[in-house]
Amino acid sequence: MKCHVCFRHCDLQEGQRGFCRARINKDNKIIPENYGVISSIALDPIEKKPLNRFYPGSFILSLGSYGCNLRCPFCQNHEISQTGDRGFSKADPEEIRDIALREKVNGNIGVAYTYNEALTGYEFVRDTAKLIHEEGMKNVLVSNGMAELQVLKEILPYIDAMNIDLKSFSEEVYRDVLMGDLRQTMDFIEEAAKHCHMEITTLVVPGINDSEEEIREIAKWIAGLNGGREEEIPYHLSRFFPQYKMTDRGATPVDTVYALTRVAGEYLKYVYAGNV
Repeated sequence: MKCHVCFRHCDLQEGQRGFCRARINKDNKIIPENYGVISSIALDPIEKKPLNRFYPGSFILSLGSYGCNLRCPFCQNHEISQTGDRGFSKADPEEIRDIALREKVNGNIGVAYTYNEALTGYEFVRDTAKLIHEEGMKNVLVSNGMAELQVLKEILPYIDAMNIDLKSFSEEVYRDVLMGDLRQTMDFIEEAAKHCHMEITTLVVPGINDSEEEIREIAKWIAGLNGGREEEIPYHLSRFFPQYKMTDRGATPVDTVYALTRVAGEYLKYVYAGNV
């Protein structure tokens, strides 16, 4: 039986998990084994998502589970994204709603689905986001955007803002380094940007995506979304630090990050340097 979340369409036998380690064939049905599994929970400043132009100065209850449908060698959260369930706690959507409501006194505006790849368990995002939406609070998705548009369609009615990681503008890097699909991520961003607040992040990795030419092409593409009306989509260029399987190079020079923000600023109104 095939999973239909991302381009990979894993063909799973009974009891077999997909590439993401989070979805499984159980009783001849593909289900999210990470449904309601909480590896991380924190009340974060909204700017940490990063979202700089969506309710700035507010806080948001941030949830993570486990699993990811990419294999980025520079993953910043590999302890949870590149693993299976290690006995993490569980919570149902109603419990998350109640926590989010209690945290309103501390400035919480809603829930962010983040830390690992949330769309590996999009059903939990959908079910929880619906309850949060009913309470008049906000839902934020932080994702690699590598999912079918049908998945996006299911969650869009409840999502107010997204930050999508656009990790490169090279099909070869996506295929050979990340084991992903650039076109699917681009299609996801193009459609989502029509319906909710959108911000985009690129982690600038030396030797992978740190050329002015590549960042210029990304910025031009972002500026052309929605028929050229998206020059105000905020773009975040974040500094890489040696991590996970990519410890063969140093951190991205700060000067490089700032230089690339100036390049992107030729096309976009809001460009931010992160981790500097």
